[in-house]
Amino acid sequence: PAAKKVHVLCGPGNNGGDGYVVARLLAEAGVDVALWISGEPRRGSDAALAAGDCRAKRGPLSAFQPEPGSLVVDALYGAGLSKPLAGDAAKAVQAVTELNLTVVAVDLPSGISGESGDILGTAFRAAVTVTFARKKPGHLLLPGRERCGDIVLAEIGIRDEIIDEVAPRTFENRPGLWIASFPVPAINAHKYKRGHASVFSGGPSATGAARLSALAAARSGAGAVTVLSPANAMQVNAAHLTSIMLRKVDAIEDMHDLIGDRRPSAFVLGPGFGIGDKARDFTLAVLSRKRQDGGVEGLVLDADGITSFRNAASTLFEAAGKPDAPALIMTPHEGEFGRLFADIAADKALSKLAKARAAAQRSNAVIVYKGADSVIASPDGRAAINSNGAPWLATAGSGDVLAGVIVGLLAQGMPPFEAACSGVWIHAEAGSRFGPGLIAEDLPLAMLPVLRELTQSTAR
Repeated sequence: PAAKKVHVLCGPGNNGGDGYVVARLLAEAGVDVALWISGEPRRGSDAALAAGDCRAKRGPLSAFQPEPGSLVVDALYGAGLSKPLAGDAAKAVQAVTELNLTVVAVDLPSGISGESGDILGTAFRAAVTVTFARKKPGHLLLPGRERCGDIVLAEIGIRDEIIDEVAPRTFENRPGLWIASFPVPAINAHKYKRGHASVFSGGPSATGAARLSALAAARSGAGAVTVLSPANAMQVNAAHLTSIMLRKVDAIEDMHDLIGDRRPSAFVLGPGFGIGDKARDFTLAVLSRKRQDGGVEGLVLDADGITSFRNAASTLFEAAGKPDAPALIMTPHEGEFGRLFADIAADKALSKLAKARAAAQRSNAVIVYKGADSVIASPDGRAAINSNGAPWLATAGSGDVLAGVIVGLLAQGMPPFEAACSGVWIHAEAGSRFGPGLIAEDLPLAMLPVLRELTQSTAR
């Protein structure tokens, strides 16, 4: 209501068609509207029909000169843009940016790739983006996400059944994606029925990361959690553990004995463990176990565990690809991703989503490509983009907690892709709700209200 004038910028396609409708409705409501055109719609198209119905005064985009205090409706280009903005469109972005005008975007701010979220040359920064039927990757992947402002998902008659027929393989990571498999203990459950997770610890000066993972696994619902400690770190770990069990594991034989005695169903290896042969040997030993008949269900490989395979990636991928091997979930940040998938990371033609998918297919693993816009990708082609992260999670030990949440859910029988998606969302939601001052030690307790709400929602 405070806008002195509304400038509607229309491209030649369907986004422009939406712009003509907006301009017509605003003019009919008595708003001072100016319409600026970049190319005429194709004759007979819906956009051309909308243009014919619109009587608002119009001019070429080249003549667009907004005044301070005006509002801009960006209906130039939508999610299908594939080349950088140039010419009059780029000049329009510059003019709007210099005056710091409020922008409402149709579908996506012009200049944002709907596929990758990349800025193609230059782009508007919207206060509100109205999109249709479903969000696109560009709404969720950075830097596009921060250019969208508030996203309004408008219903335009594309029913859920039609989306189902398309059989999408890319999703926004929200509880509806995985809540059906979220573990809730039965009334007669005992601790081992709720899953047993084990976390490999580093040496005496590097035990904290494993304990963070172990505590997060317990908080996420695993009935039993064991820290697997080298002998020289047993006293350090024992001094800090209460409900979490402790077991000496110095050699591969110790690990096999543990599996025979206690039957843990899922492992974490990497947090504070150290880089080298020992990490590789233990990883391959876990992956050599059979998944059938109550065997090991999965391994979450994080941090030092990932980096240890930088020169032996094919060995890891081959082990994970065997038919009866436990599921492998890897949780690399950008640097670790580049160490294991150097060529994929260096390919500038690939979006973060495409990189995660390529890595998952190559490695036979679920990939959690971490960041403010974490992508979770499965070898079967499914992928989810996380959108509820917060900067407070960028703190030492946060990734160790994430690995623990995922392994706790995996130990309870959640399928690997769903466990990874759920763990990422819960971890991010807890961090977002906690807010400033968050440290990794806060996260397991911060998860409690999130877990409570998820559990209650499964009972409805």
